[in-house]
Amino acid sequence: MFELFEKAVLTALGAAAITQKKGEEMVQEMKSRYKISEEEGRAFLERIQEMARTGQQKSAEMAETEVKKALDRMGMVSREEFEKLERRVKTLEALQAQSATSQPEDECLG
Repeated sequence: MFELFEKAVLTALGAAAITQKKGEEMVQEMKSRYKISEEEGRAFLERIQEMARTGQQKSAEMAETEVKKALDRMGMVSREEFEKLERRVKTLEALQAQSATSQPEDECLG
C-alpha cells in the first residue's frame, strides 16, 4: 500500500519538474516572441513554479487520503496506531509481571 502512495508522490514530483522545464521554455519563447523583459519572464516562471508546488502538495494530500481510506477498508492500522498498541501491551505485561512477583506467598494457604 505504501508503494501506491510513493508512486503518487513521485508522479506529482515528476509533473512539477516537467512544469518547471516547460515554464522555462515558455519564458524563453515569450522573451523572443513577445519581447518581455528578463524580470517579467522570471516573475512568470515563479508563478508557474508556485502553481506546480501547490499542485504537488494537493496531489500528495489526495494520495495520502486515498491510502488511508484503503487501509481502513482493509482493516489495517497505521504505524502510529500499531506503535501505540505495542507500548500499551508492553506496559500491561510489565504490570502483570510486577503483580505476579509482588503477591504474598501465604495466598496459597487461603
